[in-house]
Amino acid sequence: MKRIGAAMFWSLGFLMAANPLQEAIDQAEPGSLLQLPAGEFHGNIVIRKPLILEGVGEATRIVGDGNGTVVTIRSDYVTLRKLSILHSGSEHERVDAGVSIKKARHVTVDRCHIDDCLFGIDMEQVSDSAITRNFIRSKPFSLGLRGDGVRLWYSNDNNISANHLTHSRDMVVWYSHGNTIADNFGEYSRYSLHFMYAGRNYVHRNTYEHNSVGIFFMYSRDSIATDNVIKSSLGTTGLGIGLKDCSNFILKNNTMIYCARGLYIDRSPFQPEERNRIQGNRILYNSVGINFHSLSIDNDIVGNIFKGNIDDVYDDDQVTLHSVKNHWEGNYWDSYQGFDRNGDGIGDTPYTLLYYADRMWMLNPNLKFFYASPVISIMNFLAKLAPLSEPVKLLTDPRPVVDEALLEKGGV
Repeated sequence: MKRIGAAMFWSLGFLMAANPLQEAIDQAEPGSLLQLPAGEFHGNIVIRKPLILEGVGEATRIVGDGNGTVVTIRSDYVTLRKLSILHSGSEHERVDAGVSIKKARHVTVDRCHIDDCLFGIDMEQVSDSAITRNFIRSKPFSLGLRGDGVRLWYSNDNNISANHLTHSRDMVVWYSHGNTIADNFGEYSRYSLHFMYAGRNYVHRNTYEHNSVGIFFMYSRDSIATDNVIKSSLGTTGLGIGLKDCSNFILKNNTMIYCARGLYIDRSPFQPEERNRIQGNRILYNSVGINFHSLSIDNDIVGNIFKGNIDDVYDDDQVTLHSVKNHWEGNYWDSYQGFDRNGDGIGDTPYTLLYYADRMWMLNPNLKFFYASPVISIMNFLAKLAPLSEPVKLLTDPRPVVDEALLEKGGV
């Protein structure tokens, strides 16, 4: 690897060029390490050869002209490291971005500060690449007018890890398979992580706070989401983790807390004779713990903790309930009122959750504002004491766990 240091960079006479950084890139031999000192460099550069471009951190600033993409990569084996990349254009139809990578393999973007860029990092037909330890923020537009922090399009087997995404629109993974998305932090965006037509992805140990949606999987299969924390997904569309038309999924050891809906299930599993496994999750202090929508059956919902939710389970279809057609077992329910006389950690009687027609807030969600008021509490008590109609069963858990600490330790 040939190194081109800061002294050589300036001594080559590039200072007189229209864009000295682009001149240095064009004249560097493939595989060179181009080390940039602190300072400001003109952006809208294009890299078409294997190259390492390295700065000294945020003090090395590559600044776009506010029109188009700041750094365009069209080669395999390119690395951007410890750079500040700023001021892209604002055109959605052109996907103006801080970094655009297309039809490339083995590209690395590491420890870069990407700010005031409509899209952060746009990846199209990119594989075996790493996007790690970056800070990414869109332009100061309203939520719907921002670009995506990271966008994967037909991009497979990449590692997207330890990034901080804030005030962007979404992070999207579309038609992309085999990616690892781990240890990222996302805040103040719309979809922290949105999958479409994607499979075999691994989503691990991410933290998403104050977004409209935490993680949403759509038309996807064969993926695993473990040890993620989704907090404070609020608003009318607020949810922690969503599954729509998804099959053969594992959701395990995730925490969904302070959300409008902790888990949202819509026609999942989608493929006949396949199942989803929802295990060991902590569904805490949400307005609705699990929201079933449309035909959602054959999920294995085992060993989860339901605590502090206004409604642990809600089924959109008040006529033909689908929640009861899932497999519930070994969950902790803070509303369980049974006993454990033999001390084995399992309730002596099954836990059955019933829907009463008098629970008006299920038909009119706006009434949840009055949930803790004396009037609503009395009405709910009377509905259970002397229901006006036969209650409808939402679910039965034959082996409810009576001590949540047992599940925190790995089950009973």
